[in-house]
Amino acid sequence: MRQNPARRAALLDAAIEVLAREGARGLTFRAVDTEAAVPVGTASNYFANRDDLLTQVGNRFYERLEPAPEVMAAALSGPRDRDRLTQLMHELVERVTSFRSGFLALVELRLEATRRPALRELLTKRIRADVERNIANHEVSGLPGDADTVVSLYLALNWLILERLTLPDVFPEEQIHDLVTGLVEGVLPGPGRGSA
Repeated sequence: MRQNPARRAALLDAAIEVLAREGARGLTFRAVDTEAAVPVGTASNYFANRDDLLTQVGNRFYERLEPAPEVMAAALSGPRDRDRLTQLMHELVERVTSFRSGFLALVELRLEATRRPALRELLTKRIRADVERNIANHEVSGLPGDADTVVSLYLALNWLILERLTLPDVFPEEQIHDLVTGLVEGVLPGPGRGSA
């Protein structure tokens, strides 16, 4: 297997685009090569098989979505209250939504995982680790709420993002801000909007 990290990342990014556009059935090495604008056979030099490609696409989604440490530090400056948590959730929804193809590819991977035990195992470990890391980060951040807060927001916001990206007319764009704010307020009761 080839080891050029930049080429591997470009191939995985191409695979994300193919998955989002064509679904899991359309994800072939040839389709990835075409999307990445590389010679035919390149993807097969980097991934042992289709399962290996699917597995690595899941990891690549999270790599691309991860905010830089300085972004996280800036996000946590200032008061650690419900308003700050609400702001962070708005930023999260925007960050995930702006990587539309990545989120849709992850949905495709989840569907494919129902038929592929190895992929299901990998995604379960990866997503569980992500949730646990989010809980741990929340606990040390000083923001209000607990593990249940993080899990509830994770579940609610992921579905809202899915609706926004797949059926945007269910909740029109002008409602998204109020929906995110309402979800945080529902999960973390406290003072009214805009209070410090």
